[in-house]
Amino acid sequence: MKLALIGYGKMGHIIEQVALSRGHEIVAVVDRDTATQIDSDAFRSADVAIEFTVPSAAEANVAEALKQGVAVVSGTTGWASGLERVKASMTPGAALMWSGNYSLGVNLFFAANRFVAAMMAKFPQYTPDLTETHHIHKLDHPSGTALMAAGQIIDAVDSLDGWSEEPAEGKLLINHIRHAEVPGIHRVVWESDVDSISLEHSAKSRAGFALGAVMAAEWLKGREGFHSIDEMMNEIINPDK
Repeated sequence: MKLALIGYGKMGHIIEQVALSRGHEIVAVVDRDTATQIDSDAFRSADVAIEFTVPSAAEANVAEALKQGVAVVSGTTGWASGLERVKASMTPGAALMWSGNYSLGVNLFFAANRFVAAMMAKFPQYTPDLTETHHIHKLDHPSGTALMAAGQIIDAVDSLDGWSEEPAEGKLLINHIRHAEVPGIHRVVWESDVDSISLEHSAKSRAGFALGAVMAAEWLKGREGFHSIDEMMNEIINPDK
């Protein structure tokens, strides 16, 4: 498969290594320090582009890539309103997947979080909160992963109608920590007066995120429309359905 990379920072380099190890070809790299442009024959030759940039650039990058007829796997977080605009403007035949986290382990964490939240919702003596920890280079907060996990909890617990980064009645508290080069830790705690129950995913490196993004590109090739990583994971977990 022919891949283009939009963004060539630490994640872009690791995605390149993973893609090459899986037999794929990198036909274009679009970044501040490269000469390749999205509007180029090299870019248009790609089957899928993998986009990991910054929130301020993501909307324009993804929209332009789709305009060039290339499917996009986007992992940039912090541009929710822009993502909605891109989705609304997609033309027939275009394909896009966005996820706040492509790690296979994180998506298994999501499955466990969804189950635990549904169970704990029946025990109002437990109050949930969520803490996400990332490297100091991550600009946005809460992380996309934290927001996805938070959404699962909010959907399950009737007394919650949203989230906040400060303690607030009826809101799920999301704490964020930026420390050193931590790839990513997400921890949900259900606290009562007598005990606490926690669920945590801790990434050891960025390689797991890169592998999931490349697998998403493999899955997205030849499809149309907007897709979530949940669809890919469901096919992996339940191949006969």
